[in-house]
Amino acid sequence: MDLLPILVSVLFIGMAIFQLLLSLSLPLGEFALGGYYKVLPKKLRVVSLVNAVILLGMCLVFLKHADIVNGFNFLPVPILMWIITIFLGLNTIANLASRSKKERYVMTPIAGVAFVLCLLTVLN
Repeated sequence: MDLLPILVSVLFIGMAIFQLLLSLSLPLGEFALGGYYKVLPKKLRVVSLVNAVILLGMCLVFLKHADIVNGFNFLPVPILMWIITIFLGLNTIANLASRSKKERYVMTPIAGVAFVLCLLTVLN
């Protein structure tokens, strides 16, 4: 069994939990979405909840790729994996450019590691 998709999935689940905590008004907003708020306003809490669901979907794609999840045969897994990988590369750059030091120092490495693991997975 390939370990890379599992590691990516663990990262995605961790990021989804973080987004869920943001959506529940925990004071972690300085680590996300530009770091403008300590507690996200209601509209951004909804965005965080949607982000959590998307991250779980991304996790599903990589677990499907690793044949850990059955079903979902309608998913174009290779295409989705490339889209996710490119998105994470762009997300890493965006985090690096954030005005928030907390977002730059914490989220950039997490997104960067996720990007590298995804890239290694799709190229493998």
